[in-house]
Amino acid sequence: MAFLAALLMGVIEGLTEFLPISSTGHLILLGDLIGFRGPPGKVFEISIQLGAILAVIIIYWRKLLDLALHCWRPGLQRYYVMNLGLAFLPAMVLGASLHKLITDVLFSPWVVSIALILGGIAIILIERKRPEPTIHSVPEMGPLAALLVGFGQALAMIPGTSRSGATIITALLIGVDRKVAAEFSFILAIPTMLAATAYSLFKARADLALSGVGQIIIGFAAAFAVAFLVVRWLIGVVGRIGFTPFGWYRIGLGLLMLAVLVLR
Repeated sequence: MAFLAALLMGVIEGLTEFLPISSTGHLILLGDLIGFRGPPGKVFEISIQLGAILAVIIIYWRKLLDLALHCWRPGLQRYYVMNLGLAFLPAMVLGASLHKLITDVLFSPWVVSIALILGGIAIILIERKRPEPTIHSVPEMGPLAALLVGFGQALAMIPGTSRSGATIITALLIGVDRKVAAEFSFILAIPTMLAATAYSLFKARADLALSGVGQIIIGFAAAFAVAFLVVRWLIGVVGRIGFTPFGWYRIGLGLLMLAVLVLR
């Protein structure tokens, strides 16, 4: 049962990490429903996040290599990397300063449920009222737009908000094309999530041990495989379906969870 629970948690992480529906929220809700108890501390959650990150790195490895090789000289790659750095900055600063407060106070099914509903409403409204796209590549975004996306990402530290949802919706508001917004969100996740997992591992260093390694391996593999499929799928369909269906899903799930919490 412990391995089955770890598999479920890994699948949910891979399925939700890069969709605008909140992976943290789903993990909190699922863990609460099935009574999941992984290895001590946050080691399990950190490990499955790394599995999801690895999927994005593999999907975008050519672009990442191109950015690494050519960002040192003038050109589009430099502007791309500069925008990534600016968008990463707010989450780095606010995450380091507010990490303990958020994990101690806001990590609850009640907060997740309300954030899911409010985020779903925001996605639907913004998709209907968003301006006509004027930015069709990441280098075109500019410093101010990149910073705004970064502050949107920082807002996603509230469980249930969704990191990808906050960054994508912020990008849509400032006129970024859907596919470009999704790509920027996926690649921005790499430094953001690596920094967050490194910080969390440091905080949980006393709990690092070989106990629970089986659960970690299963969760990591499931998160990697599912995230790989989800990102590839979303890249192909986001231009056609938009993000409104995810908004309705968030509202439905949030209302369902509120009903469960009230009736307990």
